[in-house]
Amino acid sequence: MKKLLALVAAGVLLASSVTPAFAQTSSTLDKISQSGTLVIGTRTGSPPFAYVNSQNQWVGFSIDLVEELIKPALEKKLGKPVKVERKESAPPTRIPLLSSSAVDLIAETMTDTRTRRESVDFSLTFFVTGAQFIVKKGSKVRSIKDIDGKRIAAQQGSTNARIIREKAPKAQLREFPDQPAAFQALIQGQVEAYTNDGIQLAGLKAKAANPALWEIVGDFYSYEPYGMAMRKNDSDFRGVVNAALMDGIENGKYFELYDKWFGAKGELPYPMSAAVRTFMLYQVVPK
Repeated sequence: MKKLLALVAAGVLLASSVTPAFAQTSSTLDKISQSGTLVIGTRTGSPPFAYVNSQNQWVGFSIDLVEELIKPALEKKLGKPVKVERKESAPPTRIPLLSSSAVDLIAETMTDTRTRRESVDFSLTFFVTGAQFIVKKGSKVRSIKDIDGKRIAAQQGSTNARIIREKAPKAQLREFPDQPAAFQALIQGQVEAYTNDGIQLAGLKAKAANPALWEIVGDFYSYEPYGMAMRKNDSDFRGVVNAALMDGIENGKYFELYDKWFGAKGELPYPMSAAVRTFMLYQVVPK
């Protein structure tokens, strides 16, 4: 009996010693506080949102939003410096990266959808676009109405691929792991068009060896609101991310960063419409 009581007592002491550790890692803010690092999942080939430039620097609009809006907000919340670590993510890997705690935040071109909300939570919308096609100049593909029987490239796990299957089931959909691979297939003639969000196609065209060979065609056939994804049911972390984005929209820093990348002198000119600007401002709730 004494031996049994001793084992029980030891078990209680062990549980009491490990419980705080588990509790500390139960939230993203605790994880970041312990490590001093915010780990983001982002892209290496999606200019101008996130990509590796000619100086081998990992840069982009979504990365700037993290570095200049979210990182300072986290540092203020935690009362300590925070560094940002980048890890590559792609449509098939980004939710598993979040679920496994390999990353804390997806900061790239991820569309906020109701289906994805079953697995992750999203921040407020930080960019609005829609799906189109990039084709070789002179192609007969001008819109989604023209792709029946055509070989169409899309990224694996993307909303574009899902919508093509639903709206154009007679198209020959070919899925590729990332944007460079899909565009390379178009260059080589393996496919007749590559579909993605219009802003990403515009960035791809601008970075192409000969931009004049390519054109972006078709009206938006989808609505693509980009949000930053995070683990579900972590309201404290989501609150910090959203407050940082709202503060940036309210004080104008968000629009400065937008102009840096998408303004007339930016990496990819893509003026914000008055309607989108109003939408962004309306996402800011009163303090």
